[in-house]
Amino acid sequence: MKIKSLRSLLFNISQRKYFLKGSFNFLCLTIALFVWSCATKTVQSDLPFETPETFSHSGTMELPEKWWLSFEDSTLNEIVRQALDSNLNLITALKRYEAAQAVVDRESSSLFPQVSGFVQSAFSRPEPDFVGGENVQFGLRASYEVDLWGRIRAQIDAEEYRATAAYNDMKAAAISLSAEITTIWYRLEAAAVQLQILQQQAETNQKILKLIRARFGSGQIRAVDILRQQQLVESTLQQQYAVETLLALLKNQLAVLLGETPQNIQEPELDSLPSLPPLPQTGIPAELITRRPDVQASFSALKAADRELAAAISNQYPRLTLNTNLSFRSNNFQNLFDNYAYSLAGNLLAPIFYGGQLSAEVDRTEAVKDQRFYEYGQTVLVAFREVEDALVQENKQKEIIEALTQQVKLADKVSRQLRVEYFNGLSDYLAVLTALNQEQQLRRDLITARLNLLEFRISLYRALAGGFEIRGETEEEPVN
Repeated sequence: MKIKSLRSLLFNISQRKYFLKGSFNFLCLTIALFVWSCATKTVQSDLPFETPETFSHSGTMELPEKWWLSFEDSTLNEIVRQALDSNLNLITALKRYEAAQAVVDRESSSLFPQVSGFVQSAFSRPEPDFVGGENVQFGLRASYEVDLWGRIRAQIDAEEYRATAAYNDMKAAAISLSAEITTIWYRLEAAAVQLQILQQQAETNQKILKLIRARFGSGQIRAVDILRQQQLVESTLQQQYAVETLLALLKNQLAVLLGETPQNIQEPELDSLPSLPPLPQTGIPAELITRRPDVQASFSALKAADRELAAAISNQYPRLTLNTNLSFRSNNFQNLFDNYAYSLAGNLLAPIFYGGQLSAEVDRTEAVKDQRFYEYGQTVLVAFREVEDALVQENKQKEIIEALTQQVKLADKVSRQLRVEYFNGLSDYLAVLTALNQEQQLRRDLITARLNLLEFRISLYRALAGGFEIRGETEEEPVN
């Protein structure tokens, strides 16, 4: 009974002691709330150049988010949809974003107290002059760092901006994937058209070879003319084989982008090249900055570096940590809740001498922020350049196609006329061969030029495109 009374007295003294300490820490907490407004903030900077007011050209058609719909190609639409669902690189970008989100959740836990529980049990055999038996103890421990200068909040903000950057990187990857799919699809169609032209040209060259051989016996045709024509036939076959190889390689590329093995992909149904859709509205450069996900990703990286700088500056100031303990003790389980104790303590830790480590970290994070700032500016400049490049290339490519079309018409007339003159003995075969070869090459060049025009339009769509919904994406975009 005396032992229990003494224990109760000591426990009451302990309670008063920790109550006074708790009152002191409550005062510290009030001070912390007061200085919250003094949390470190850094200054945002404008772009290191003036943003232009307009682009050099603009169309009238509104650009849809899923820009490839402008081509009105149902097969292409299905292929892009499949790629956005199953492309492994895009799924990797999605998982990278989910990992960044998890880091935000992990860092956000620092805003809450960390609570842990403990249980301890021991048993001693009774001996003379020794009180033995069970010794049971369990309780809770909690610690909480008061964010006096906003260091913890700045670190969380930095991770949130990194998650936003990862989100925009995923959007940019989806746009790049859709552009790559569309480019490969029209290269496949262009190769199919090239193959058809080469097959027709091979048949034409074979017919001309038969005509030459048929007239060889009359003495009007030289043997060297037959050899030259036969060489042209073989050259056409060689180009035909090269295009067939290109077709196979493009199909393999398409399979990988669709997340399939080349052996399992279905043979695509190829058609002719489509007409160029109307020129889309380019908008103003300021809108492009807010629309393009790669630019927004770079800007989020800049803001993350800004918050890291704020955290590094705050790390030079004192830290206030609150700790509390609640424990139950007894020599047996029956009396476990009869005896308990709690404590509340506050620790104020201020850096005094770290050999310049903290200031060096501030310098490092400030340099990283400057680096991200100029990287952001460079990303914006490249975005402007890509739009202007695509506009210039498209306009000039239309002129190139018009010139090539006229050359094909003229070359066809020259080739037909020289063949008539040759078979009438009025022209040398070398001129016929040169004209025929030139006419056939111009027809193939015209298909390549039309493909280039489509690729320049795809580049323009890609340069102007914003984000669109993809597989596994969260319903709401991260908030900056």
